[in-house]
Amino acid sequence: MNDWGTVPRLVRWAAERYADAEAVVDGRTRITYAGLGARIERAAAACLANGVRPGDRVAVWAPNSLDWMVAALGAVTAGAVLVPLNTRFKGAEAADVLRRSGARLLFVTGTFLGTSYVASLRRAAGDGVLSEDGVLSGPAPLPGLPALEQVVVLSDDAPADFLTWKDFLATGEGVSGPEVRARADELEGTDLSDIIFTSGTTGCPKGAMITHAQTLTDYAIWADLAGLRSTDRYLIVNPFFHTFGYKAGVIACLMRGATMIPQPVFNVDTALANIAAERVSVLPGPPTLHQSLLDHPARAAHDLSALRLVVTGAAVVPLRLVERLHGELGIDTVLTAYGLSEASGFVTMCRRGDDPSVIATTSGRAIPGTEVEVIAADGTPAPPGTPGEVRVRGFNVMRGYFEDPAATAETISEDGWLGTGDIGVLDEAGNLRITDRLKDMFIVGGFNAYPAEIEQLLGVHPDVADVAVIGVPDARLGEVGRAFVVRRPGSVLTGDDLIAWSRREMANYKVPRTVEFMGELPRNASGKVMKGELRGR
Repeated sequence: MNDWGTVPRLVRWAAERYADAEAVVDGRTRITYAGLGARIERAAAACLANGVRPGDRVAVWAPNSLDWMVAALGAVTAGAVLVPLNTRFKGAEAADVLRRSGARLLFVTGTFLGTSYVASLRRAAGDGVLSEDGVLSGPAPLPGLPALEQVVVLSDDAPADFLTWKDFLATGEGVSGPEVRARADELEGTDLSDIIFTSGTTGCPKGAMITHAQTLTDYAIWADLAGLRSTDRYLIVNPFFHTFGYKAGVIACLMRGATMIPQPVFNVDTALANIAAERVSVLPGPPTLHQSLLDHPARAAHDLSALRLVVTGAAVVPLRLVERLHGELGIDTVLTAYGLSEASGFVTMCRRGDDPSVIATTSGRAIPGTEVEVIAADGTPAPPGTPGEVRVRGFNVMRGYFEDPAATAETISEDGWLGTGDIGVLDEAGNLRITDRLKDMFIVGGFNAYPAEIEQLLGVHPDVADVAVIGVPDARLGEVGRAFVVRRPGSVLTGDDLIAWSRREMANYKVPRTVEFMGELPRNASGKVMKGELRGR
């Protein structure tokens, strides 16, 4: 394993080591590793010119693209701590994370999936009058985010008080390469590389702080266990705002010199076309992604023969899916894994050569340098085959939640064990099987959905007096939300009304797909909603 030390040193090493190899294919744009390194250095120079200092938080709110990589890695090279924002967020959700992180600089996409992210953010964090073209008249931009000094729109157009991507890069022309490299060399492995915000059971986003050394160690192991090669062509459908996309994708590819093909949103037809045209060999993603490919009626019209490696997880993986990937697509290696943001995104993984039944029914064994245990309710280790809370200890455990020492102390014990809140079972060989979600969390098409957060959002509706949300099985997405709602007196709110309202107010994966109205929610003596009773309905 190379001792890169920090992410910027990895970027520089990859640019030199794999200089002439193709690094990124993004639409019609194709660049080499040397070209990627040069672009990242230019973005870092612009960050320096705009006053980014070591430790400053810099956010990126955009879909997978070459520009996302360059902006994010440029900021990290300038010493910033990266804060990736979920592209499914609405303006208020994004503004909340920007506020909590104290981000000084934001890179934001223009329009994505028919939504103007700039206009959405203006509505959430601006006090002036918004015109049709997204320009705010009145106070300074985004007064609701006083720490945010600069917004860069990753497009050719931007409101007058924001910068376009091209204009932002131009501001760095007076900063030399040696200045950029000197800044990058100030960083150490123990410095923070990123803060991944993940909604906890309170519904309040908490930022898991991860260092450069943790990121590099974790994903060098990932690349090794997965068997990633320099000749691989990797279709990155997993979103960059998640560790599965950014770290198991971009960071791992930089380590091995693989070609990255970012896809901004999962569309089966686009994925099939990319796999065939670009001879894609590596395709990690949630089980629903691979199921969609296998079941697509036009699959046979595409040459998928280059595919050799699939890594999946985040949900139950049917044995039949593993067998079909091997049998119908001829994929040599199918692996499952488990992780969470608080443990750098990566905790256990199956090994190449494991039996298909192990791959389908477990998430594999603890990665090198870490420990995984399952503890009973009394805090003692549970014997193999007995469910209990999964705990993790090792180099990958976060440094804590950003500016939240109380939540950190609740999650990490004095002797370094991270309580995941997940319920799991270890077998005799140490393979982990997750049997229940983080508290009441459910997973919608690979996205973690937290009932407490959704309940908090639904509770804002003027006709909702009380609400509880659970996950229910769904044939396409694995699980979806069901809301149990108590209406306010006199309200004639319908389920369709509430679902339509939810689609405007929250990310789509959080939106309940069904609503059931009740006179009152079942609660125990201490006032807690008895969700077991709701599930029994």
